[in-house]
Amino acid sequence: MLSENTIRIVKEITPAVAANAETITRRFYERMFEVNPEVKVFFNQSHQHTGGQQKALAGAICAYFTHIDNPAVLLPAVELIAQKHCSLGIQAEHYPIVGANLLAAIKDVMGEGATEEVLGAVEEAYGFLADIFIGRETEIYQDQAQMPGGWNGTRTFVVSRKTPESDCVTSFYLTPEDGGELPAFKPGQYITVHVDHPVTPTSPRNYSLSDHCQEPHYRISVKREGALQADAPGGLISNHLHDQMQEGDLIEVGPPCGEFTLDPSEKVTEPVVFLAGGIGVTPLLSMAKSLLKAQPEAEVVFVQAARNSASQAFADELRTLAESSPRLKLRTIYDSPLADDLSSGKCDATGLLTKETICDWAPVETARFFFCGPKPFMQVVHSTLSELGVADHRLQYEFFGPKQELVPA
Repeated sequence: MLSENTIRIVKEITPAVAANAETITRRFYERMFEVNPEVKVFFNQSHQHTGGQQKALAGAICAYFTHIDNPAVLLPAVELIAQKHCSLGIQAEHYPIVGANLLAAIKDVMGEGATEEVLGAVEEAYGFLADIFIGRETEIYQDQAQMPGGWNGTRTFVVSRKTPESDCVTSFYLTPEDGGELPAFKPGQYITVHVDHPVTPTSPRNYSLSDHCQEPHYRISVKREGALQADAPGGLISNHLHDQMQEGDLIEVGPPCGEFTLDPSEKVTEPVVFLAGGIGVTPLLSMAKSLLKAQPEAEVVFVQAARNSASQAFADELRTLAESSPRLKLRTIYDSPLADDLSSGKCDATGLLTKETICDWAPVETARFFFCGPKPFMQVVHSTLSELGVADHRLQYEFFGPKQELVPA
């Protein structure tokens, strides 16, 4: 347990740390990549370039400091981060590197305010949290290795099939090169793709598994990503996969990870609503297919928001699923429809997803909601469902990229 003195000091410095959090995290990453360049491989540099990773870490530090006297509040966040760490292969020996550079960054930014007493308290608080992460990540690694067909690290897969799903999304069907068993995954989980890029070395990438959880393959469905902002590069790995990765090629893959999951074996007693925005459809499609195969009688609503029929992925696959699942209600909305998208029945509505639309399409009073998509979509959905009185325990969601707040602090 943390000492009372450390808890007191951390709570006292929390306002000052919060006011300088992003400055601290920017300095932290600058320093760590300079002093310990070996860890740079774990970090997506496009998130560094746009500031997303710095903001995410700043938010995590502030949350931990704020709840330093009640760390149990942070357990869901610990699970999310631990799963992410295991997907990247983070090990116990990396934690001292992070700790040393974080302390140095705090000292650089806070100057005289970073007294020996303050730094000692932060070091103790960091060590306490690091031990929690190391313990949980050890359990995850053990579970991965002990599963039938399971592994740690990377395993070589063959791209057995490559299928366009829309004008910007392509699916890759992956089978183990060794012909061995595939471990079962939980619908909603992701795998980690390691690409030895021929020009620019880069970090591994996480891609949600988009197919049924009992297929003899893993399927990822990758959106070709443009630049996140004007002076940032386009998606290095997504473009490489689209343009260079072909059927028969080999690719290194990490085992399934992630806490945003649905257990299809758990009896469903309430309606389940999936709200998918853009490429956020991938984990939700896996959930819906797996749930309906296990429980065909389940009441399911699947709402997909896309730009238009050209960019909508899995339109035919979802229609086929609806035809074979009488209790599945499928609804589609386009915010930039093509001329005949609505009149030809390719979508049910146009514009943005609104409170009225959600109320019309979903049993808001009783349903359990799963939603995933880009940040603006997530903000609208989260605020709308909260406004409609949907309790937090009926909401499950996931961001792609660094975790971001859905509502202002």
